[in-house]
Amino acid sequence: MALRGILVLELAGLAPGPFCGMVLADFGAQVVRVDRPGARGDVSFMARGKRSLAVNLKRPDGALVLRRLCAQADVVLEPFRHGVMEKLQLGPEILQRENPKLIYARLSGFGQSGRFCGVAGHDINYLALSGVLSKIGRSGENPYAPLNLLADFGGGGLICTLGILLALFQRTRSGKGQVIDASMVEGTAYLSSFLWKSQQVGLWERPRGQNMLDGGAPFYTTYRTADGGFMAVGAVEPQFYKLLIKGLGLKSDELPNQMSMTDWPEMKRRFAEVFAKKTKEEWCQIFDGTDACVTPVLTFEEVTQHDHNKERGSFITDEEQNVSPRPAPLLSDTPALPSSKRDPFVGEHTEEILQEFGFSQVEINQLASDKIIEINKPRANL
Repeated sequence: MALRGILVLELAGLAPGPFCGMVLADFGAQVVRVDRPGARGDVSFMARGKRSLAVNLKRPDGALVLRRLCAQADVVLEPFRHGVMEKLQLGPEILQRENPKLIYARLSGFGQSGRFCGVAGHDINYLALSGVLSKIGRSGENPYAPLNLLADFGGGGLICTLGILLALFQRTRSGKGQVIDASMVEGTAYLSSFLWKSQQVGLWERPRGQNMLDGGAPFYTTYRTADGGFMAVGAVEPQFYKLLIKGLGLKSDELPNQMSMTDWPEMKRRFAEVFAKKTKEEWCQIFDGTDACVTPVLTFEEVTQHDHNKERGSFITDEEQNVSPRPAPLLSDTPALPSSKRDPFVGEHTEEILQEFGFSQVEINQLASDKIIEINKPRANL
């Protein structure tokens, strides 16, 4: 796999950090999740392919354990607010002095500087401060966040993953690691570069929800079907729009011009009436295989059974029969090989990880006795 031989220490956190670590693990990195003793369960839901080491970093001896590990690691991924790691004597200045090749990835909401760097927040707050939230929502309604995907996982976890890969590549030239300041606000704003660049052509000049690509256009929105399902329509280009009209059984010469914005509300009403007359399956029979850019809105239950996804093997099943998306993108020579094993218990691999890093059994026993580490081996079911 592409990242085989890369050792990552992921300090346990919520959502974006675990996603970043899971991507690295899926593509071959050895990822050790550093958990807090006493924690139960994996609230991140993204521990696939990782092992768990439970150590109390708030205790000086616990911080020293992590320092010893970082001296041999390639990447440390930390999800805390600015200044937290410095208080623990685990900041990049200290760790990179001991290991100049270490890549220190700092993934936070507001970044490592600025007046908000020490403030709490969640996806919706980062989305708001990036400017993107102001563009999302129906006409005349409040802006709304599209789940917690954009900032947490797109602008956060995925952008941080990109930073780590770039730093690993640069290290092949310089031999040195570097610090990555991944701000979810800035990552989300970067994802929205198209919005900024396309403002000059008037693509977003109308109020929210009334533009071509935000639900305002009758040819770029969703419609309810007779059975309560939905179809997604994205027939922007004239040649695709022509096929949409044909599939709906309408006549172009009886409709307003496609780009007549003043007529869009009435056109959406007419399209909605037509879509409501057939089931989702019936519309699929009409549009599947055409360039009308009309597709069914699949539920999680339906998406794994869709022929296209089944043919590509787009979803995988682990040993506990849980289904999840296959890692992307596909690499021809070094594809991802995601683990099918269950997620680790907190502290399940503490002892074996410390042994691999050169800790003696005497040291491990003493750390456990002092409650610096937690060893939580699963019990056999008899």
